[in-house]
Amino acid sequence: MFKYILKRLGISVLILFGVSILLYTLLRCIPTDIVDQKIIALNQTGVNVSDEFIKEMYKAYGLDGTILEGYFDWLANVFQGNFGKSFISQREVISELFNGDRLGTSFLVAAIATVFEFLIAIPLGITAATHQYSLRDYLVTVLVLIGISLPSFFFGQMLKDIFANKLGWLPVSGMKDASLTYANGWEAAVDYLRHMFLPILTVVVLSIGGRMRMTRTNMLEVLNADYIRTARAKGLSEGKVIYKHAFRNTMIPLVTGLAGLIPSLFSGAMITESVFDLTGIGNYALAAMTQGDIPVIMTYNMFLAFLSVMGVLLADLMYGVVDPRVKLA
Repeated sequence: MFKYILKRLGISVLILFGVSILLYTLLRCIPTDIVDQKIIALNQTGVNVSDEFIKEMYKAYGLDGTILEGYFDWLANVFQGNFGKSFISQREVISELFNGDRLGTSFLVAAIATVFEFLIAIPLGITAATHQYSLRDYLVTVLVLIGISLPSFFFGQMLKDIFANKLGWLPVSGMKDASLTYANGWEAAVDYLRHMFLPILTVVVLSIGGRMRMTRTNMLEVLNADYIRTARAKGLSEGKVIYKHAFRNTMIPLVTGLAGLIPSLFSGAMITESVFDLTGIGNYALAAMTQGDIPVIMTYNMFLAFLSVMGVLLADLMYGVVDPRVKLA
């Protein structure tokens, strides 16, 4: 086991190295960079920008050399623990990106949404598989299609329009009501949860579709297996057949979802956070991407790449827990 983990960690380092090269190259190939945006803004104010000034701006942002030179400069700084400063705020990327409030907001939304996703999607997927081609199965299929098909920005705006603008039950956006003063922590917590309800609902509804479909598909495969027919022939109750024998063998595909689950807990729901104006890490990273803030984008995406490879490793290790037949070598 120890040798297997060491081998996978070594492979992960090579993967992260390759990801960093591709990512930096793509970012430097973007047609409009931070310097172009600043020049356009200056020209709009009537300021004439000279070629010498443009060169100095590229040099100040570290974009004056070739892509290869820029990458190795970035890599050398990373090995020294320096991830650079944001082009926009001129503050350290680490302190900006991994701000406690910003990371905490994204983690809270993702964690709560993930819990409800599993609590809703797995039972619905099981009941759809055990009642194949029934009305229940068709209703679950419709929910799956809705969850997979609806874009997050559209569904989020629809919820805002219904529950916030028309009914007035919930706040439109933001993290708290600036016009209110709280008498105690309980009132502040209630107001915070009211602001977070619609973003969490958006993430849950749009994420349960894929999980339900995966659970249903794998349950149907298992229910047709010989050992399930044997268990029923032995007189076991349907509940034991479904939840003790069949469901355990559908857990490997669910464990595979851990590879994507871990990054999603910390990456933030970019579009959802933007729609509801949440001060999360996803919203911040989206703003950085639109403004060409290379140090922020590099750090954010390398953080997600690291979580992804760790998630894949954890999922592989979990295979041996849920299925004793799986041996790590």
